Amino acid sequence: MGEMVSYRSNGGTSEGYLAIPSGGAASPAVIVIQEWWGLVPHITAVADRFAQAGFVALAPDFYHGATTAEPDEARRLMMGLQMDEAAKDIAGAADYLAGRPEVTGKVGCVGFCAGGSLALWSATLSERIVATAGFYPMLPWEQMRPDWADYAGKAAIIHCSEEDGTSAAAGVQTARQAIEQAGGSCSLYDYPGTAHAFFNDDRPEAFDQRAASSAWARTLELFRAKLG
Repeated sequence: MGEMVSYRSNGGTSEGYLAIPSGGAASPAVIVIQEWWGLVPHITAVADRFAQAGFVALAPDFYHGATTAEPDEARRLMMGLQMDEAAKDIAGAADYLAGRPEVTGKVGCVGFCAGGSLALWSATLSERIVATAGFYPMLPWEQMRPDWADYAGKAAIIHCSEEDGTSAAAGVQTARQAIEQAGGSCSLYDYPGTAHAFFNDDRPEAFDQRAASSAWARTLELFRAKLG
């Protein structure tokens, strides 16, 4: 359904996978942020699902073509990711989407695992991003130094697995408290009995159909309500 595109990012060029609804109607937009595996088929499939649901979706390629199925290599790639460059890619993706003729309304951002933290961070990087969804976010906030004050009037949801400590996990509570103190809203959802990565249907050892379906429905509800 989608295709790789290039977009400008802080004077340079970044790439990502773009999926556009087939109906031709003007649509809100969503940035889809990868797990630490890279821009793998699971992530492009998620972008396609958003397009099928009526959103223009862009999944930035933070690793510039590199992907892996090996945890050690994924950890190396993630550790090599420069957070300031990731921030520029996210803000550039929001600007690119806002400039697309198919896009009307505002921009949301969703991410998974490490990408879940980046997605929650994204609303502090661009005024265009007004709603975020983080699935089992894992990166420590001190690596990003988010200016949570930019969440005023914005909305976030965080989907929490039991394996990661549920919504009681310190990082989740830090984000919730900071977003709410900034004047934004933050809803937390726990999925009992789930493993980390319960949304990833390419990982049968972790995938949970019931939890994934519920989290997907809640994410669509948020974006439909906030992006317009």
